[in-house]
Amino acid sequence: MIVSTTQTNPWMMVSAQKTAPTNYIEIQPGELRQTIRGFGGCFSELGARALQSLSPQERDRVNDALFSADGCGFTFCRLPIGASDFAHGWYSYDEVPGDYQLKHFSIERDKTCIIPWVKQAQSRQSAMQFMASPWSPPTWMKEPPVYNYGKLIHTPENEAAYANYLRRYVAAYAEQGIHIDQLHLQNEPTSTQKFPSCVWTGEKMRDFIKRNFADGICPDTDLWLGTLNGPASDERYGWTRFNNYAHTVLQDEVCRKVVAGVGYQWGGKFAVQQTHDSYPELELIQTESECGNGENTWEYALYIYELMHHYFRNGASAYMYWNMVLPAGGESSWGWRQNSLVTVNEAQPQYNHEYYLMKHFAHFVKPGARYLQTHGAWSANTTAFQNSDGTKVFVILNPLPQEIPVAVGGASYTLQKNSLNTIVINQK
Repeated sequence: MIVSTTQTNPWMMVSAQKTAPTNYIEIQPGELRQTIRGFGGCFSELGARALQSLSPQERDRVNDALFSADGCGFTFCRLPIGASDFAHGWYSYDEVPGDYQLKHFSIERDKTCIIPWVKQAQSRQSAMQFMASPWSPPTWMKEPPVYNYGKLIHTPENEAAYANYLRRYVAAYAEQGIHIDQLHLQNEPTSTQKFPSCVWTGEKMRDFIKRNFADGICPDTDLWLGTLNGPASDERYGWTRFNNYAHTVLQDEVCRKVVAGVGYQWGGKFAVQQTHDSYPELELIQTESECGNGENTWEYALYIYELMHHYFRNGASAYMYWNMVLPAGGESSWGWRQNSLVTVNEAQPQYNHEYYLMKHFAHFVKPGARYLQTHGAWSANTTAFQNSDGTKVFVILNPLPQEIPVAVGGASYTLQKNSLNTIVINQK
């Protein structure tokens, strides 16, 4: 079976062809690599509010398209701890200065948007896993005391309070029936942003983990070194590289025992190969797909395919899209227009090119699948997996302006010009 998507015709079922191929996609024995955790996206307030503007019937259709087995079937998604850059406004769970005992800690705000959306996802995907990360600690724990920019105040009292803040989040979500499988220490620690952020060095992350999480976060929740966004490609390049973050933390004996994996996004694409080379036993995931400019073009979807190929080729076990749903224009509350899988436009959902790109992977590749290393001239445009039942899945990009005949698994196929394609070969 082959499913093909072009710029004007998404998700077309195509039969195998009898043409004589000149391109062969090959797999050698023993080429099973990392185990795949899954695919998903991030729950945000702006996305939830856009969904809430739809009729109940349309809202159900969008959630089915994202989370049901007939749609993308997402199984691994991301949650913000407090405000993300796509929150309706900045907030944390405790903004009472000096509340080191966290007597005022509360997730009530999340019960209006984030948690109801998560419940809808869980109703369609009972085995859903979640990773979570903060964009900013409570402002009174930072210097200066602001959401955007600032650094954590590294006193014993303040560090202990922040570590307990993160633990309280995990416990509070567990009370809502939402288990946090992974807690990533900080979103984009190399960056000071207009939106909630907090700058960390690798040394500060290492020392914070040693002093506060030597025995882990809490039972059944793994601590991850993420979400790393360096090496940065600007003046920060000299101090945001692999050796400055992942290698600095993982060379510490205590951290190496407690850190379960490394999550990379954006500039982290330049360090993922080094991390996999140095720590091949450590799980790596991609934590936030690059988000475009809100135009949701076909060309950008093909660029995201190349990113997905790069991360899986270099050891990633999961790929996380960013905005699953946004209102028309895709504008954040701080002014950046970004892409989304689904756009809510005049109370109607529009499924964008990147929705179909993610579906080409997530609909067919199941948790527990193994990445398959391919060979040949088309290996740079082929991302392949083997599910636990033996089914092989080949997601192939044809970026050329002509049809391309290929041979995969003993059958011949014709790839439409300028197309995304998934070929599924059942076990015999």
